[in-house]
Amino acid sequence: MKRALILLGLGLASACSAQSARVELIVSGDYVVTQDDANAVIRDGAVAVDKGRIVAVGPAKDIRAKYRGATTLDGRDRVVLPGLVNGHTHAAMSLFRGVSDDIELIDWLRKYMFPLEVRFVDADFVRVGTELACWEMIRGGTTTFLDMYYFPDAVAKAVEGCGLRVLVAPTVIDQKSPDASDAEDSLRKAEDFVKRWKGRNNRIMPMISAHALYTVKPERLREIVGRARALGVPMGIHLAESKYEVEHSQQNYGATPITVLESIGFFSGGTTVGAHVIYPTPAEIEILVKHRVGAIHNPSSNMKISSGIAPVTAMLKAGVPVGIGTDGPATNNDLDMFEEMRLAAFLAKVATMDPKVVPAPTALRMATRGGAEALGLGDEIGALMPGRRADLIQVSLDDAQLQPLYDVISHLVYVADASHVSTVVVDGKVVMRDRKILTLDTARVKKEAGAIAAKIRAAVAESR
Repeated sequence: MKRALILLGLGLASACSAQSARVELIVSGDYVVTQDDANAVIRDGAVAVDKGRIVAVGPAKDIRAKYRGATTLDGRDRVVLPGLVNGHTHAAMSLFRGVSDDIELIDWLRKYMFPLEVRFVDADFVRVGTELACWEMIRGGTTTFLDMYYFPDAVAKAVEGCGLRVLVAPTVIDQKSPDASDAEDSLRKAEDFVKRWKGRNNRIMPMISAHALYTVKPERLREIVGRARALGVPMGIHLAESKYEVEHSQQNYGATPITVLESIGFFSGGTTVGAHVIYPTPAEIEILVKHRVGAIHNPSSNMKISSGIAPVTAMLKAGVPVGIGTDGPATNNDLDMFEEMRLAAFLAKVATMDPKVVPAPTALRMATRGGAEALGLGDEIGALMPGRRADLIQVSLDDAQLQPLYDVISHLVYVADASHVSTVVVDGKVVMRDRKILTLDTARVKKEAGAIAAKIRAAVAESR
């Protein structure tokens, strides 16, 4: 009788096992913050992942009953949520972090950054600086970023190795730059880059970026639009970023920047991402809505350079797709998206003197699903939903400052920081587990970054 019961039990276990589907990864959490259409938060939940995409999201007991994971990530004292989307960076400028602070934007660019970039930025600088930034972003739960810089192949290869997702936007500017002799040369090289990388790796998405209206003339901007649209890739630009830009536009073109850009068709025909968007007029906000231009809010950088406070509340109310970015680590000076979420909420409240605007759920959405929509990736990332790319993170709840827990969204926005991220998954691959980065030789990156920094330090000392 006992033998019969054992055999029956084995048979039932085998039958249950046969009914469950095998997947590559199951990620569990005390809470799963989905950012789906219902903004569901699942207690004791799990996410099943296979072939780089999310297969199922639901209560952990249901996921375990239906799926067997080749790898499983324990969810005790963890929150699972979509990976954070950093909508505006100059990642390689991590190597210029702290070189020059407490200066207005135009002086910072002309007196420090442009000269230093011409002298030091080459493909190897960009590789090391991007790897250093990837190290920081992985640790902080960022899974996707938009990078506007030079030597785009070096950016793409660095990110291909580190495992993150990136939109690489080579910068076109009307002056000699580190990787081009002039705007015509930089646009030609940007076009060649797009042709090399488009469709090559689903995590590496090429695009083309104009630096800004005050550094690229309208006729060149029209060329950029034509090339980008013909190639079928998004465009980026620093947009209404400073009072200087607004004054320059009015003096030279008789209108404010967004109006000028619309008049030359810059926003037509595809995804456009505008960084900063601090000074749009009410009429220009409607232009952004009309063309579905993504606006990337950079609170830390905007405050540090005293550029101003973006009208986030008005843009969200109007229907502009708004995401969050850090800007480059030379003007922030870090890449912590948790800090940016918190500041985005606080700045909106103090700017309007209304504590109800940009509540925690709105700030979290801007850093995840809203940021994905601003980058034109709203159907692929930013939410934990079946069919989406499997970009997700676990945040640890076992730190003192996260106790007690009444509202998980509140804690994610107003309490948590980069150090609480425990696990990062991009495209279904684990790139950090229990705070250990699996895709980068961080000791090598630190050593190479230090060697480059020593040269920069010497050059800055000489100039003073």
